[in-house]
Amino acid sequence: MKRRVFIALLGSAAATWPLAVRAQHLATPVIGLLGTRLTDEYVDRLGAFHQGLKDTGYVEGQNVSIDYRWAEGQSDRLPALAAELVRRQVDVIVTTGGPPATLAAKTATQAIPIVFSLGVDPVEAGFVASLNRPGGNLTGVALLIGAVLAKRAELLHELVPAATSIAVLTNPANPLLIETETRELQVAAGVLGVRLLVLNATSPTEIEAAFASLAEQRAGGLLVSTDPSFTSRLDQIVALAARYMVPTIYGWREYTTVGGLISYGPSRSDSFRLQGVYTGRILKGEKPADLPVQQVTKIELIINLKTAKTLGITIPLPLLGRADEVIE
Repeated sequence: MKRRVFIALLGSAAATWPLAVRAQHLATPVIGLLGTRLTDEYVDRLGAFHQGLKDTGYVEGQNVSIDYRWAEGQSDRLPALAAELVRRQVDVIVTTGGPPATLAAKTATQAIPIVFSLGVDPVEAGFVASLNRPGGNLTGVALLIGAVLAKRAELLHELVPAATSIAVLTNPANPLLIETETRELQVAAGVLGVRLLVLNATSPTEIEAAFASLAEQRAGGLLVSTDPSFTSRLDQIVALAARYMVPTIYGWREYTTVGGLISYGPSRSDSFRLQGVYTGRILKGEKPADLPVQQVTKIELIINLKTAKTLGITIPLPLLGRADEVIE
C-alpha cells in the first residue's frame, strides 16, 4: 500500500467515523502510534506491525483502533503529540523513530504501557531497569545497532582497504544515539588502524556542508548514522555520496534501494512485527514490566553492484557471497 493511498484511507476513516462509534472507546481498545515521519518505507513496515497485531488476534477497524501521530520530521513536536495521546486515554502507546519518540512518551505518562523500538541500549538509556525484567510501563524491541557498528566499519574497510581515515555522519540533536555510535566506532576505527572523523548535521544545508568537509579532509569512506532524520532525507544523502564519489555504508536497506552502495543492519520489518505482537499481548492483559525486551537478530547485508561500478569499486567475491541481496 503506497503512502498516498494509506493517508487517504486514514483521512476517510476519520471523516466518516460517527460519534456513536467513537463512543465505543471503552469497548474497543485504542493504540496510539507515535513517530517522527510517515514515509513510504514506514507504510511497508506498518504492514508488519499489523501482522504482529493479527498474530495476537487484533485487526485494525474490527476489534482495535489506531490513533496515528506523526511529527513530520520535527522532533520538538513529539512531546506535544505524546501528551495528546495521553489525553485521549489510549490503551497502549507504540513509538517509532528511536529515542526521541520513546523519551517523549515516557515523559508524558507513567501509567499507559509503551512499546518501543530502539537502536540504543534501553537499559543504558534509562528506559528500562533490565532487558529481562523491564519494570515500569515500558518494554519493546532493541535493534542491536551498537552491536553491528563495528561490523559496519569492517565492511567499509573491506571495500576501501587503503583508506587511512573514514567519517561518520551523525545528528547531534539525537544525543543518545550519537553517543552510542561514536563510542563504538572510535573503538572499531582503532582496531582497524584508521582515523575517525565525526561530521555533525541537523538539516539539509548542514548535510551538504558535511559532505563538502568530507571531501576537503579526504576521508576514504563514510558511515551514515541510523538517525531517523537522515532516513527521511535518504535521497539527498545518496545523491551527495554519488556526487562526491565517496564509498558509503548505511544502516538501513532503504538507502541501497535508491542507489546507496551498501547497507548492513537489523531488519526493521521484524522489529515492527514484534512490536505488534507485544502490543497485542498487552491489550490482552500482560504487563510491560513482565515482558522482556526482545532483540532483532536478523541482520541484512545489501549491496548495490550498479553503484559499485559507478564508483569504480570491485566488491570482493567473499563479500558478495555473504550478501542477503545484490542489486544489479
